[in-house]
Amino acid sequence: MFQAILEFAFIILIISSIGAALAAILVFCEKYVVNYGPCKIIVNDEKELNVQGGESLLTVLREEKIFIPSACGGRGTCGVCKVKVIDGAGPVLATETPFLTKKEQADNIRLSCQVKVRNNIAIEIPDELFNVKEFHAVCAEIKDLTYDMKRFRFDLKDPPVIKFTAGQYLQLLCPQYQDNSEEVYRAYSIASDPSADNIVDLIIRRVPNGICTTWCFDFLKEGDPVRMNGPYGDFHLSDTDAPMVFVAGGSGMAPFVSILHHMQNNHINRQIKYFFGGNAVKDLCMADEMEAFEDALEGFDFTPVVASPEDDESWDGETGLVTEAVQRQFDSLDGYEGYLCGSPGMIDAAIKVFVALGMPEDKIYFDKFA
Repeated sequence: MFQAILEFAFIILIISSIGAALAAILVFCEKYVVNYGPCKIIVNDEKELNVQGGESLLTVLREEKIFIPSACGGRGTCGVCKVKVIDGAGPVLATETPFLTKKEQADNIRLSCQVKVRNNIAIEIPDELFNVKEFHAVCAEIKDLTYDMKRFRFDLKDPPVIKFTAGQYLQLLCPQYQDNSEEVYRAYSIASDPSADNIVDLIIRRVPNGICTTWCFDFLKEGDPVRMNGPYGDFHLSDTDAPMVFVAGGSGMAPFVSILHHMQNNHINRQIKYFFGGNAVKDLCMADEMEAFEDALEGFDFTPVVASPEDDESWDGETGLVTEAVQRQFDSLDGYEGYLCGSPGMIDAAIKVFVALGMPEDKIYFDKFA
């Protein structure tokens, strides 16, 4: 019996290896052997791009300096890089359907990272994407915030200034390095003061084996040149006087730092309760900055929450999940607005809590980075 199981497992291994090899051959042929020749991309029925076929629509547009937002850098895992393809894209792929509603599919919305340019294509994109720019900058400062989180400050060189709305994000280009054989883009929220328009601050948390975070933590040095593009995103402060609840964890701190700077600059004193969660005390950061905002902004209150303090950590503040702290401090969130930044799981859990406490879903704002 045991021998039969081993033989069956061996057969499965062989079949899997053959399948993987065939897939690799197909990818190789697609990239290096098949020649689709010159293709045209018609953008918004007015701009014509002459390009070489074979790459993804996302990549080809980027090479033409038209930047489509993509939180995952084109891996097909975020569902952000949506464009309307009027003609020439072929059928919707199985890799796209998890991210597209039936209505979006009926309206010819596609993931640009999954659409290959093999022939002439006609697309529609929002006009504001033509205002997205590529920035050349220099890494000016790298500052430790926690054991696994750093703030990277970049001095802008070309163009020398950026105009963005507090809460938006940029795509940082990670170049080839060591075992990373291709350039990739990753999305990071802007953490800097919008009034300091010649710099960009990004708060980045190390992801084990992450392509871009490994480069940022282990290879990027002060003085190194970098490229980024943006700004992107609709996450920003609403134009109301409603009281607000902020919830974040880890590098989700970034957009709220920028939003708080914006509020201080413009003397906006709306009521804010900010819950920031960490697994342990060592995961908390920027306590001094938050205290300064509490002094500067009437109605702002910062509440750090530690899920499970370690044995050697002294902590007398809120404990448990950050959403549990929200439930302990509020009986109702009717009339409030919610602002979230963090992992998809945290965002989903927070939305459920907000709605259960009476906050309408259309008053909950977030950018969910996969």
